[in-house]
Amino acid sequence: MRTHMPKILSSLAIGSALFLTGCGGSSEASDEGGSDDVIRYATLPLSDDPSADVPVEEIAELLEGYTGMEVVVTEVPNYSAVIEAVRAGHEDIGLMSGFPSALAINTGEVDSLVAWPGTDEPASTCIVMDDSPLESLDDITPETTVAFADAASSSGFFMPTHMLHEAGLAAGEDFEELFSGGHDRSFMALKEGQADVACTAPLFTEMAGEDNPMFPFDDGETRSIGESISMPVSMSALTNPDMSDSKREALLEAIPQLFSEENRDALGIYMESMPEGVEPIVEPETELFQPFVDIASVAEVDISDLG
Repeated sequence: MRTHMPKILSSLAIGSALFLTGCGGSSEASDEGGSDDVIRYATLPLSDDPSADVPVEEIAELLEGYTGMEVVVTEVPNYSAVIEAVRAGHEDIGLMSGFPSALAINTGEVDSLVAWPGTDEPASTCIVMDDSPLESLDDITPETTVAFADAASSSGFFMPTHMLHEAGLAAGEDFEELFSGGHDRSFMALKEGQADVACTAPLFTEMAGEDNPMFPFDDGETRSIGESISMPVSMSALTNPDMSDSKREALLEAIPQLFSEENRDALGIYMESMPEGVEPIVEPETELFQPFVDIASVAEVDISDLG
């Protein structure tokens, strides 16, 4: 059987940093995560739009083909619940971006099975409405409200916080911060005037003019006032280290095949945050995630004790 998810997987904004101590959302995951003949893939919502084209069936069918096992794709209620479900063994695998992967690895109870290096492209951009008086980060004042997706989002918090820090700006002193709960909610806050700036992933701004509910703006309606540095790791497939050897070996072979160029069209938005032409790293060392430590320290989140 497969559990169909009517929303969109995000590799971009990943729950609260407080998930490391546990999360009640894991109750929606199956209690049979340890079964050797079923792969349980935990996924999560990005948008509340029920009409969004989500390739959940494609993921399940492709993964079944690569592993020869039954695959169940389960929606959990929020980003932190994916980590907790994998950590607790209720789910076998979940796809995350670099920061939450580093945070999860820090527990010692979650492994990175496969990781994809980042590119030289900016990981985040901070946008304003086109008629905003803000022309650059230098124009931000203590009265400016900056919307972030979530307190453990890579492109929606960590990277733009580092960018603002490098510009000499600190939350609570040089600007007010608003945690919207998601990229789409940050855009709504910007559109409705609840925020002056929204920090997000560049892939969303590329949706301008497409009548896409995830980025409800026309071409030229918004503009960027700053871009962040790139990330050393773009994506990571996280697993439970106590998973059976047979299932682990099957996933080690299957995951690089699943998230490959040949499946880019079939997987749609699941592949949009995957860098093109970048080879994945199988069973990466924790040192790969070390550059996130310095960036996270700017946001006063200690992930220095990796692994």
